[in-house]
Amino acid sequence: HIITDPIHAIIYIVFMLGSCAFLSKTWIDVSGSSAKDVARQLRDQQMLMRGHREKSMVHELNRYIPTAAAFGGLCIGALSVLADFLGAIGSGTGILLAVTIIYQYFEIFVKEQSEMGGMSTLFF
Repeated sequence: HIITDPIHAIIYIVFMLGSCAFLSKTWIDVSGSSAKDVARQLRDQQMLMRGHREKSMVHELNRYIPTAAAFGGLCIGALSVLADFLGAIGSGTGILLAVTIIYQYFEIFVKEQSEMGGMSTLFF
């Protein structure tokens, strides 16, 4: 479909990449991962950046966190677009959603096992 309708493909790519980048940058503010929140978490753990006060640490973290979030969103969007264009089973977004859900269940499983005494309780 890319060759027969290139304008539609370009609009789709721009929309997917732009919306993924925008939503990931928005998510860091909503989820408590903004520079101010990270600086507060570091301060609570008594971790400091050498040569930076709290205000300058927020400014320094603001240089990296939004950029990393946008780049991560772009990568997820590109992976989804690539999967859609290559004709993966299901949509690229569906595949990413399924993998994310399975990974979250795996993290919960590992956390519960570590609280119960480790992985050895599974086998014995």
